[in-house]
Amino acid sequence: MKILNYYKYLFALSGIILILGIASMAIFGFHFGVDFRGGTVTEITFNQSFDQDKLRSVLDSNGLKNYQLQPAGNNGLIIKTEALNKEQYDKISAEIRTQVGEFQEKRFDSIGPVVGNELKRKALYQLVIVSLGIVVYIAYAFRKVSRPITPIQFGVAAVIALVHDLLIVMGIFSILGHFYNIEIDSLFVTAMLTVLGFSVHDTIIVFDRIRENLRVYAGQSIEFIVNHSISQTLVRSLNTSLTVLFVLLALLLFGGASIKYFVLALFIGIAAGTYSSIFVASPILVLWQNWRTKKR
Repeated sequence: MKILNYYKYLFALSGIILILGIASMAIFGFHFGVDFRGGTVTEITFNQSFDQDKLRSVLDSNGLKNYQLQPAGNNGLIIKTEALNKEQYDKISAEIRTQVGEFQEKRFDSIGPVVGNELKRKALYQLVIVSLGIVVYIAYAFRKVSRPITPIQFGVAAVIALVHDLLIVMGIFSILGHFYNIEIDSLFVTAMLTVLGFSVHDTIIVFDRIRENLRVYAGQSIEFIVNHSISQTLVRSLNTSLTVLFVLLALLLFGGASIKYFVLALFIGIAAGTYSSIFVASPILVLWQNWRTKKR
């Protein structure tokens, strides 16, 4: 299978998705959840079917703006609002019980805007630290790679693939946030960190076979070695990723509402990571090496 023959089309596909995502991030930004902007999240379950319009009327009459209602199972609801103090919350709860129906409170979380900004900074630090750790690990793991490819080439190609995956997930969530009000919360950061680990895992599988084949097929062209390496690892990479994606798809379709977008971020990220490991990182390695050869 000569994957490298189609690298221009593969790069074009990635480029279109990345451009749309980056444009959305630049124009629309992100729809941050309560974790990052501060506010209140309440999950309740009514004892019987309820009228959501009456519930909205209660929230509107109490001056709440930009709230969100998210179904959570049978007769369940997740209510996201601005930060509420105890008096406000007790008043709204009493009115809901009177006008909408009796319910059980399953979860109540309140985060101030200062804490939300601190969580936002810490989330960024986490992504940066993990990315740097991955770069150091790859440089160490491929320190004894056979010529002509250098360890730094493996490391940079892997990092480009990682950035590719992160930007795709972030871009898609920016678009979904603008058009469908899908929020980014702390679970999204957890998903991104998981995607980083899974993506580099797939990339290392392919790169490790390239490293071995550089020794076994010394003297062959870099295109032959990389194509042969991809062919040897393709089935394994796809089987591993598809197994995870099937599980995530089941969770996405039948899991709880509270983890729905966390699972969606994982699904998109792992699919992008599998794609980039084979169709982005490896072609970058070949193009870079050919450029070095021509330069010499």
